[in-house]
Amino acid sequence: MTDIISEVTRTLEIEANSIASLIKTLDMQAVKKVTEVFADCKGRIVLSGCGTSAMAAKKIAHSLSCIERPAFFLTPSDAVHGALGVLQKGDILVLISKGGNTTELTRLIPACKTKGVYLIGITEEPSSIIGQEADICLKIKVEREPCRFNMLATASTLAVISVFDAICIALMQVTGYTREQFSVIHPAGAVGDRLTVKST
Repeated sequence: MTDIISEVTRTLEIEANSIASLIKTLDMQAVKKVTEVFADCKGRIVLSGCGTSAMAAKKIAHSLSCIERPAFFLTPSDAVHGALGVLQKGDILVLISKGGNTTELTRLIPACKTKGVYLIGITEEPSSIIGQEADICLKIKVEREPCRFNMLATASTLAVISVFDAICIALMQVTGYTREQFSVIHPAGAVGDRLTVKST
């Protein structure tokens, strides 16, 4: 029988090392450019992905909205059945796809181009369709997934979320985001309680 504790420990070590390695493997100029484009955006930031990438996209959209960068998740299947109408000139579309050739996402690209929407591709494969069509391609790749098949998207998904966590923190500094702004949009929960406590 597999030692559960050792397996959990091994997974956490692989994921921790995957995040730490991003400092060396990321194109920091591309990260800087994405941050600047987000800071200058006068429209909305729309994110899309399938499967686990969709979960990452939803989390990123929420984090961006929390720092006053209006963002939302666009379901790929709804997009090609009319929901692409939400995209307008001045918006940014972020497509997240590990392989970069996800059909449900590549079908969004023609409308994106026609409507003059800025396209950011997040993928392990810059030579993919999404990587080649994007105005900015941000390569985010880990050495391996923790699962024994090296297939279940775990460390790779965590890496995408971590990079965008870092981008959001940088955006807070670039845009001069204040505690007062945060208190307006996050009045509930423990965070809301902390934000609304008046200094003595």
